[in-house]
Amino acid sequence: MKVKLDENLGHQAAQRLHTAGHDVATVSGQGLSGATDETVFGVCAGELRTLITLDFDFAQVLRFPPANTAGIAVLSAPGRMTSGLLDILLGQLVAALRDQPIDGRLWIVEPGRVRIHAAGAE
Repeated sequence: MKVKLDENLGHQAAQRLHTAGHDVATVSGQGLSGATDETVFGVCAGELRTLITLDFDFAQVLRFPPANTAGIAVLSAPGRMTSGLLDILLGQLVAALRDQPIDGRLWIVEPGRVRIHAAGAE
């Protein structure tokens, strides 16, 4: 699967997803650091890459409708995100990607669960 990591995710996330067999690109690696959320969203949609981010703005389905995308995954945790917690969330994401498609959907990945917002449910 083709994924793009937002600039708020670093090498640890890229390595974890690459090891799981995903084609990983990054916002910073493509010179998009500091770009607007709309620009990042448009690039991901155009490249048919699933956006993986910590930015909860991308969970606004009216602003960023997942229907015509390869999907959006927002990693979310209560309190401060630690590297250990990030690794847990990435593990949950990798497992969920094996079990079901993310295309056209918004996933909120939280400790112990993945909430799925299907297209058309706005």
